Amino acid sequence: MHKFGAANHMKQTLNLPAFPYRIRHEGGQEEIFDTVRRKYVALTPEEWVRQHFVHFLVEVKNVPESLIVVEKSLVLNKMNKRADILVYGRKGEPLLMVECKAPSVKITQKSFDQVARYNISLRVPLLVVTNGLEHYCCLIDFRNASYSFLEDIPDFSAFSQH
Repeated sequence: MHKFGAANHMKQTLNLPAFPYRIRHEGGQEEIFDTVRRKYVALTPEEWVRQHFVHFLVEVKNVPESLIVVEKSLVLNKMNKRADILVYGRKGEPLLMVECKAPSVKITQKSFDQVARYNISLRVPLLVVTNGLEHYCCLIDFRNASYSFLEDIPDFSAFSQH
């Protein structure tokens, strides 16, 4: 069991599986170890969600950790942006993009608009928006310029076949 000080409010129970995270105190702040980036990062509410979702993708949806990129830099309208989580296929094509919000942030159309804008250049077929409590996944149909919401996030073996 880890000891949590003032940031205890961030250790909120999420609608995602628990996992054996590592937390340390550094320079007066709490940090969580990111297994994808292989370093400690500031433990914010959004990071708490991001780390849980990465673990969920690896442990539940069978995504190879080596195919996950966290905080992928993008240039959109000459502005630098970041995709929270990007999952690639075995041939290097982006397959799934996840936008993580803090648990206190309600997921709205604006949340989807943000991830959809990021997707203009990447053309990722599956988009997920999550606040750790609610998760929405949609499949993009580029041919017909439409999308449909899925009941569940597919297993890697299913979405990596596209």
